[in-house]
Amino acid sequence: MRMLFLTILFLLLLTGIEFYFIKKFNSSLKFVFKKLSKKKLKIFNRFLLLVFNIYPFYLVVLFSYSAIIGNNRLVFPEGLLIDVFLIFPFWILLLIAVQSILLFVLVDVLHIILKFLNRNINEQINKYSFFITLTIIVFFSVYIPIRILYDYNTIEVSNYNYTKKDLPKNLEGFKIVFISDMQADRYTNEKRLSKFISLINKQNPDLVLIGGDFITTTPKYINEAAGFAGQIKSKHGIYSCVGDHDNWAYRWDTKRSLREVETALKKKNIKMIDNAGITIPVDSSNIRITFVTNTYVQKISQTTLDGVVDKSNRYDLKIFLTHQPRQFLIDEAKKYNYDLYLAGHTHGGQITFLFPFKNLSPTMLETKYVRGVFHFGKLTAIVTRGLGMSIAPVRYNSTPEIMVITLLK
Repeated sequence: MRMLFLTILFLLLLTGIEFYFIKKFNSSLKFVFKKLSKKKLKIFNRFLLLVFNIYPFYLVVLFSYSAIIGNNRLVFPEGLLIDVFLIFPFWILLLIAVQSILLFVLVDVLHIILKFLNRNINEQINKYSFFITLTIIVFFSVYIPIRILYDYNTIEVSNYNYTKKDLPKNLEGFKIVFISDMQADRYTNEKRLSKFISLINKQNPDLVLIGGDFITTTPKYINEAAGFAGQIKSKHGIYSCVGDHDNWAYRWDTKRSLREVETALKKKNIKMIDNAGITIPVDSSNIRITFVTNTYVQKISQTTLDGVVDKSNRYDLKIFLTHQPRQFLIDEAKKYNYDLYLAGHTHGGQITFLFPFKNLSPTMLETKYVRGVFHFGKLTAIVTRGLGMSIAPVRYNSTPEIMVITLLK
């Protein structure tokens, strides 16, 4: 029932976006190109409607078929033709429409204000409004595909120097590489994964921590993800918490999914730790890492959390590692004097729309900690942008990231 409600809501929202975008586009085209024939405009509108609706219609048919035959294990067809003619045109046009609409609203508000202040310049305001609207659409029709390609092919290395007053001398310069959301799938393929791992190894990490999500879905990418992660070179080991998608190799059997992911990683000497803590000795110093599992599949209870967190202050560095950046977990880490809180999950706001003063992302509906470094007294929280994608097979204004944390006194 919930899935049906969300589907209907999405389709209604999509219809509203289509209607408003095409209406604004048509008005601007007719004003700027006065000789544009109705026939050409009609053909153009049909093309836009086709691109907007054929992929959602395709999904609705597949889901309906799955529901009718009672098969919740239905595998959706994949292939280059589906990507080129259905999936990517839909997402690119949708991003162009939504990004443009956000700025149309500003233009319309400004239009109303100026019209209210001086009714005599209404015709001139209309003229500028139409030109600005068309300019916005043309600009983002070029910018968005280019930006998608850039974010797909680029991986940034972000460096953060974490300073601590009483840091032992032998931990000074200690380098922690923090990554998350590899999400191996047909889009995050061997080429992307190979580039990602190579860049990690170039950082010469002393310790590698991973925020989970090695795969996106389906079991066929488990060994591939583990194989690439196993190529990471780290002096003091590679450790991961549990991510959401690690449970979804088999959507109908989350326990089996997690078990197979953990087994594949273990064969490559990568430890995925579920609600537990470990101590890593570095010469005479000790780094304590607490791994907290709080995912869509497994919500942590306060009782479990109380048993997992380390309440002592006898370690030289305390790290709280979890998949999702949640306020109650940050509060817990702060309460027990952790130095670092590390999380992924958000993909840095995988789809981030440009907007004056503050860029907007659907991820902000879930958390205000979308990307970057946040400070809570002595606690430093870091949310990494990760590598992979989910729901949409594109990133927009969210370049993949490897976070390098260097400890300094």
